[in-house]
Amino acid sequence: MPPISGLLPIREYILVALTATAVTYLLTGVVRRIAIRVGAIANPRARDVHVAPIPRMGGVGIYLGVAAAMGLAHQLPALSHGFDASFDSVGVLLAAGVISLIGALDDRFELDAWTKLAGQVMCAGILVIFGVQWVSFWVPWGGTGASFGSVLVLDKNQGALLTVVMVVVMVNAMNFVDGLDGLAGGLGFIAAAATCAFSLGLLDSSGGDVGTYPPALIAATLAGACLGFLPYNFQPAKIFMGDSGSMMIGLMLAGATTSASGRVPYPQFSGKDAIALLSPLVVVAAVLFVPLLDLIMAVVRRTRRGESPFAADKMHLHHRLLEIGHSQRRAVLLIYLWAGLLAFGAVSVTLFDDAAALWIIGAGLVFAVVVSIVPRLRSRNQPGT
Repeated sequence: MPPISGLLPIREYILVALTATAVTYLLTGVVRRIAIRVGAIANPRARDVHVAPIPRMGGVGIYLGVAAAMGLAHQLPALSHGFDASFDSVGVLLAAGVISLIGALDDRFELDAWTKLAGQVMCAGILVIFGVQWVSFWVPWGGTGASFGSVLVLDKNQGALLTVVMVVVMVNAMNFVDGLDGLAGGLGFIAAAATCAFSLGLLDSSGGDVGTYPPALIAATLAGACLGFLPYNFQPAKIFMGDSGSMMIGLMLAGATTSASGRVPYPQFSGKDAIALLSPLVVVAAVLFVPLLDLIMAVVRRTRRGESPFAADKMHLHHRLLEIGHSQRRAVLLIYLWAGLLAFGAVSVTLFDDAAALWIIGAGLVFAVVVSIVPRLRSRNQPGT
């Protein structure tokens, strides 16, 4: 499909994101009162950091912000053509609504793990029905001659299976990491913002093709909604997003990255440009590195103890940071820093000069390591320790 204009609709994406921020901020207070009224309350448990009952179900406010922003985008002339070119945005919005509803029920009635898993698979199926699925990706083998690597083309069944697996992994990764005030919301904002930046790069390389609009729109609305929720959720939290929020964020990130992956013009890249070819997979790994690592460590830890992988404990990465000596706020900000370095680092390498991007990433990593271990070094230098 030919582009409508040589200019990228940056202002429209910013307007959509700010709309999601404003609507989420305005409606989360209402959702909080509703959560208290219906009894969706998180009472303190042994593994929890909070000490007083706090309402949850804040993900409903996040979803309403996303829905309002999507509605605005549909009415904006510069973005409305994206809905005609693809059903990706509509599919993600519908699947996000269903998984947010499932999460809201869990926030109130505490559903069992298998019921939630079935709901996650069903929502992934909604994405596949609307055409949001992996169709091909680059692999570093099978090249011929001077070319490095090859493009692996998936049939519909393989693409659908990969999409379902990715959605389930991302949803549970975000759910596992939601343990400190503002943590999941901040990671959702960072991940969505990085994915949006990558998607805008794809949009630019395509010359403004409206068929490339959906991933940036999905990511922009999610980033804006997460930002609007943070004032209520940052320590001390007034409301938790609950599963209605963490599962929805994971699904929308999976939807945005899957949508972007189908728009990478693989034939236009040389075999040596492996980073650019792998950008969708790199971004997926980078934006969710912290929660995915947390998820893997939790599953291994619980399995070794002979417990269910879904059993809860107090040994997540954020709990370890608290043990080192960081405050709640500092622990959250540190995880923001690490996630931002990984996410925007992966994106910057694919969009800007490699050498400059790598130097900046290296300096940032050194700074992050030093800041992370300062409390431990201080405790060792204290007399009697």
